[in-house]
Amino acid sequence: MGINSNRVDHYSDSGHANQGQTTDTTTAPVTITVSGEAMTSLTVHNVCLPPQKSTLQKLRHRLSEVFFPDDPLHGFKNQSRLRKLVLALQFFMPIFEWAPNYSFTLLRSDVVSGLTIASLAIPQGISYAKLANLPPIIGLYSSFVPPLMYSVLGSSKHLAVGPVSIASLVMGTMLTEAVPYNQDPVLYLKLAFTATFFAGVFQATLGLLRLGFVIDFLSKATLVGFMAGAAVIVSLQQLKGLFGIIHFTSKMQIIPVLSSAIQHRNEWSWQTIVMGFCFLAFLLATRHVGMRKPKLFWVSAAAPLASVILSTLLVTLFRSKLHDIATIGHLAKGLNPPSSNMLYFHGKFLGVAIKTGIITGILSLTEGIAVGRTFATLNDYQVDGNKEMIAIGLMNMAGSCSSCYVTTGSFSRSAVNANAGAKTVVSNIIMASTVLVTLLFLMPLFHYTPNLILAAIIITAVIGLIDYQSAIRLWKVDKLDFLACLSSFLGVLMISVPIGLAIAVGVSVFKILLHVTRPNTGVLGNIPGTQIYQNVNRYREAKRVPSFAILGIEAPIYFANSTYLQERILRWIREEEDWLAANNGSSLRCVIIDMTAVTGIDTSGLAMMKDLKRMLEKRSLQLVLANPGGSVTEKLHQSNILESFGLEGVYLTIDEAVADISSSWKSQP
Repeated sequence: MGINSNRVDHYSDSGHANQGQTTDTTTAPVTITVSGEAMTSLTVHNVCLPPQKSTLQKLRHRLSEVFFPDDPLHGFKNQSRLRKLVLALQFFMPIFEWAPNYSFTLLRSDVVSGLTIASLAIPQGISYAKLANLPPIIGLYSSFVPPLMYSVLGSSKHLAVGPVSIASLVMGTMLTEAVPYNQDPVLYLKLAFTATFFAGVFQATLGLLRLGFVIDFLSKATLVGFMAGAAVIVSLQQLKGLFGIIHFTSKMQIIPVLSSAIQHRNEWSWQTIVMGFCFLAFLLATRHVGMRKPKLFWVSAAAPLASVILSTLLVTLFRSKLHDIATIGHLAKGLNPPSSNMLYFHGKFLGVAIKTGIITGILSLTEGIAVGRTFATLNDYQVDGNKEMIAIGLMNMAGSCSSCYVTTGSFSRSAVNANAGAKTVVSNIIMASTVLVTLLFLMPLFHYTPNLILAAIIITAVIGLIDYQSAIRLWKVDKLDFLACLSSFLGVLMISVPIGLAIAVGVSVFKILLHVTRPNTGVLGNIPGTQIYQNVNRYREAKRVPSFAILGIEAPIYFANSTYLQERILRWIREEEDWLAANNGSSLRCVIIDMTAVTGIDTSGLAMMKDLKRMLEKRSLQLVLANPGGSVTEKLHQSNILESFGLEGVYLTIDEAVADISSSWKSQP
């Protein structure tokens, strides 16, 4: 029995389909035999085109899907002008959203959490500034202005803002390669503030243009390796402080660092080593307690500040006996001095500042947004990634004008903030206020704080970045992801931090290209007793259909993979012909391509389909498409390729195609 008289044409004489309509045409039930079992076909349905749209409508829809997948302006619909103004203020400054409903109960929780993270932020701020080769006071400046800015602009309730280890390390490494701090301190500060400014501009621009997907090129696998490598390098660099070494290499590779520590054995100070490793053991022990028993989070949170106080007291009281222990020295009191006049917008080092700003901006955005989303998920609320980019970008721009360097949301401080019971971003205001009091009145107390305690604090903070459990999971689940992780890890250790980051991005992009250019394909078979067709290698019970080669493509068909797909399909056909000849002696007559997972097709893909059909026709093989998507069908129609397939060339399902084509063969004389 034929189908031509029963199916409604795909397109009218004018060349347009019955657009937007799913005209069901009924055929008589057709019984076929698949792998020895009788199956009755379903009604054969039309494959219709999507509703016709103008080019402008298509472009508008595509842009909205790319840049506005969350529809951020849905709350503005059907609102008065005054209400829209209020919503706009709340959208750009979330403080207007939560401030009217703020209560004393919330304040009490935020004060406790703010004071708790301040006890962690003060010693970490000083330590991370040293990691960036900046004066320690810059770390405290960076723990004051940026948190205040974020409390107005940020939407995360638990994100604790301040300097972070990875951004500090990368900035220090990249700027030191161009201008070492000890050679020209003023120029180094100018470049640091300028890099922070460009980091903020880059971050805010990404948010305004809703280009947040750019940071997704740093996959979790590569970040695991990069951060672990950076943590190892940072920890080894702290041997200078823990051993009391005066002359130490500024290089950031594992071999030069270890060599420098061994070569300068004559500079080792036993007093520094004993005190340093005692405090390091104490900090690691408190960290372990906090991880094992979350209710005792305050133990690990208060340990750094307690260590700073205790070590400072010891050095102050026993100065005559501990004279070999190096200390921070004088720290000036007062608020952040303005630094807008220090921004460096011309000269031969401008490129270094811009490059450093972009790289540190990407890293800090990745960490800040990941941390914000993590705690939002745990506490059942949402954060808008693009709004967060704007907030982080503006706070870094403001920070660059007030003697701050790159800041973002810290995972360790945010975890302490959440565990301490933070309810809103007011905890950042409390933390900043505590830092303000420290800057105004307590700076002389840090004069005798030993450098060894800063090294111990840094090691304790960054050791948590070595996520070996994730690396083990990567090995078990995805060997290619593990290879990406290992590549970025070794790149940081053996070459340099920027090169390691470049390797991480390169491996991520390579993985994307690999999946795009070499998509999955496979032979499909029918699961007996059903209308389901699955990969025969995955489902052993799936049976091939005699005289049919049913192939599945699991990717869009673009210029990057069209040649590969054509070659792979022809190989599948050859292998299917060999299999049919070896198993039941039947000949191949029809090739069905399952287009369910083909989400798009370009002109190269269209040309490939046309060439493939012509090549198969020369071999007396029929090519059939099953379940092509709306955009794919539309492009096939617009390129006139759909006409060449005819009525028996495109079907809604594989089952309908097999049933209908088999019945047409039986009806032929």
